[in-house]
Amino acid sequence: MLTLGINAAFHDSAACLVDDGRIVAAVEEERLTGIKHAKRPTPFSAYELPFQAIDACLAEAGAVLGDVDHVGYSFDPHLLLGCHAGVDTITLPLEPSAQPVADEWEAAWDPLFLSSIVNAPRHLAGGVPHHLRARFAGHDDSYRWHFVEHHTAHAASAFLASPFERAVVLTLDGRGERATTYAIGHGADIDRIGQVTMPHSLGLLYERVTEYLGFLHSSDEYKVMALASFGEPTYLDEFRSLVRVGCDGQYAIAPLCLERRFGPRRARGGPIEQRHYDVARSLQARLEETVIEIVHWLHEASGERHLCIAGGVALNCVLNARIRDDGPFDEIWVQPAAGDAGTALGAALSLDARLRGTRPAPMTHAFLGPSYADAEIETLLRSSKLSYRRPADIACETARLLDEGKIVGWFQGRMEFGPRALGGRSILASPRDAAMQERLNAIKDREDFRPVAPVVLEDRAADWFTPAHASPFMLFTHRVRAERAAQIPAVRHVDGTARVQTVRAAEQALFGRLLRAFERRTGVPVLINTSFNTRGEPIVCTPRQALTCYCASPLDALAIGPFLLEKPAAA
Repeated sequence: MLTLGINAAFHDSAACLVDDGRIVAAVEEERLTGIKHAKRPTPFSAYELPFQAIDACLAEAGAVLGDVDHVGYSFDPHLLLGCHAGVDTITLPLEPSAQPVADEWEAAWDPLFLSSIVNAPRHLAGGVPHHLRARFAGHDDSYRWHFVEHHTAHAASAFLASPFERAVVLTLDGRGERATTYAIGHGADIDRIGQVTMPHSLGLLYERVTEYLGFLHSSDEYKVMALASFGEPTYLDEFRSLVRVGCDGQYAIAPLCLERRFGPRRARGGPIEQRHYDVARSLQARLEETVIEIVHWLHEASGERHLCIAGGVALNCVLNARIRDDGPFDEIWVQPAAGDAGTALGAALSLDARLRGTRPAPMTHAFLGPSYADAEIETLLRSSKLSYRRPADIACETARLLDEGKIVGWFQGRMEFGPRALGGRSILASPRDAAMQERLNAIKDREDFRPVAPVVLEDRAADWFTPAHASPFMLFTHRVRAERAAQIPAVRHVDGTARVQTVRAAEQALFGRLLRAFERRTGVPVLINTSFNTRGEPIVCTPRQALTCYCASPLDALAIGPFLLEKPAAA
């Protein structure tokens, strides 16, 4: 049974294909179109389906749309339309933006948003771009369409992909049909035990403060998380008055009135004042306090030992580490594509589990995107007329360049699913020079307060970081051991932590060999690993994108498949 999952309602459009419980492919639309997050989360973009990502997933399976049995779309508009059988008409003013709205959480364009989603089945059938039609032809409505509730998809992406047979499932994001849900997963089933409804949403709160601080909402929340490390919780009492926690996991968020509370909002690109750092720190502290209260209630109410988390807030690795360290659960599993892209995976897994009555296979890695044959890469390199060579051992040769202080683009195997580069599409550097963080931020045109993350062999992680938990998806912070801090200063954040990725050489053989080779040369089994992109661009997916990024940026070298390109040293 082939099941296609689609996320398109808000941002981070994506597709996922599941074949009888096995994840065949999962791809974010942005990686193929070059438009970061695929689209902005505006009502007039809801009609846009991730045709490129769907095409890539079907291609991985050698299938066409007519081979698909079920399609799951990770939003159910009928929950907001007030019925389950559809509606004949929907009222939309001629000038929606001129109409008054009840409060700051509503949008005058919501009817257009819902109408676009209701029409998604017909759009999939008839709206495919001309150059992709061969993959979408001949379906003759052979598949059955399902609207899957947004938070059901989030929960399924967390629990059904996890290694646990039983677990509490927590979803935390900005919006869906509802804001926060609590459930218990067992076998192939997920039973909801509670929810917090809109407009009370920790994700929306974080979005609004992100905007207030001069960043782009539904995009730059991770910058606010980094900013928080430089501040003090000066405004924590204000945020405590904003976010009130009640019984049974309930919480309420008061009207924000951020400018009245904290002063004028920061202009985009404007100077960052101490109060901006302090607002970010206070927001982060209140988020952590609130979620810790919720997870303690969940543990007491369920009696379960394991916790699964998804939703955009689950990409907050500082929060995840707090849950790990101060929460009551034995083990935590966070979906690596925890944001809305992951709901494509969740929609597919939810339908697969329900219709087959069997739990899908657990997700052991995130390398679910396209890969490219060596011959295809070499054809591109030849046509580019750039000098390249094929060393006997790409891992050892790359380790040599990194030891020399070079910064290397690393393009290998299948692309990662989710926002974190995990060794398929990475920029790599040595962590031994503290100035390397500044160099990397300059190459990527990033803000100077942004940290860079380390990757380390799993069997060596305990010697360098604490606690010694495996972290293959880079979703938790760890403390850099004090006795090692001077050896890897570039990856140690101002608060002494690092967002660690651990690598099992058996699962990532080439990446593991690179880390071993670097350790043999330097005594350090750690590299800087950041995403292969520059500011405003998605992580590269194709060889052509990798080559373009390499040529247009100050990268020193590119290891692409078995081939190596190097730029001459500056005179």
